[in-house]
Amino acid sequence: MTDSDLQYHVDGDLVPAGEATVSVHDRGFLYGDAVVETLRAYGGEVFRWDAHADRIDASAAALSIDHDHTLAELKRRVDATLAANSLDDAGIRLSITRGSDPSSDAGIGVGASPLLDDPDPTVVVQATPLPRGGVDGDPVWDEPAALQTVKPRRIPDESVPARARTHNALDRVLARAELRVSDADEAVMLDADGHVVGGAGGPVFFLDGEALCTPSLEGPVVPGVLRAVVLDVADAEGIPVREGGFTPTDLREATEAVVATPAWGLRPVATVDGIGVGGGPATTLLRRVVDRRIERDHYTDPEPDGRNRHA
Repeated sequence: MTDSDLQYHVDGDLVPAGEATVSVHDRGFLYGDAVVETLRAYGGEVFRWDAHADRIDASAAALSIDHDHTLAELKRRVDATLAANSLDDAGIRLSITRGSDPSSDAGIGVGASPLLDDPDPTVVVQATPLPRGGVDGDPVWDEPAALQTVKPRRIPDESVPARARTHNALDRVLARAELRVSDADEAVMLDADGHVVGGAGGPVFFLDGEALCTPSLEGPVVPGVLRAVVLDVADAEGIPVREGGFTPTDLREATEAVVATPAWGLRPVATVDGIGVGGGPATTLLRRVVDRRIERDHYTDPEPDGRNRHA
């Protein structure tokens, strides 16, 4: 399936991808004034929708965007997009902008029209085919990831709260752009104090010989759905967890590491800044357990009473 074959959901209507447009006056286009949520569908169902729904609400509240759509309606549009494209396994991007600014000076400057008195939010759902997930799935990556620490820093929480997933992703765009001169697969981003906040596309976890370490939410760290799943699995499997402030040296000295994104799932790390890290039993266990949960929840036929036979 090519992009031209896809249909997107734009403001309540399914339209061919090539015809999916928003106004040049839309504040998501003008200012990045929009909420975005990246989801993953397995077996025709969105992975952890309830958790994503909570994040949509939190992001909208942080930006004071009253989108006036129930979460059930947003889910209906996501499901309709998957069905229209006959997609069981896909990556999904759900965007909610504050809407179009009809004033004549829109786009001249943010101060010209800081907020809309009567917003009419724009809702767009895009879906892209991805391979099957779970135990019998095919990863979208061919080999373990090479990570590289980059110069662009994560936008501080005091400027744009990390709990708000927004269209403003220039820090991550510039971070990924720096990888063009290297063979790295993912950028490791730092905060203003030089502490690791994660990859440009998602969280990073590593073993220091004693515990599974990951940056804490006290910094500008996105409270991702997959992050929460990994920490839950670690707790269930008896793997000690340490959340805190870590330096690039801590990551480079790890005994094993894994990076997570909605598209990749959990991808083992081979190197950090050219230094070998390699996989290991803990990250292998995490990946296997997460895959088993996905298999159980999304691909295994339920029993007649509604229970999964492998639950």
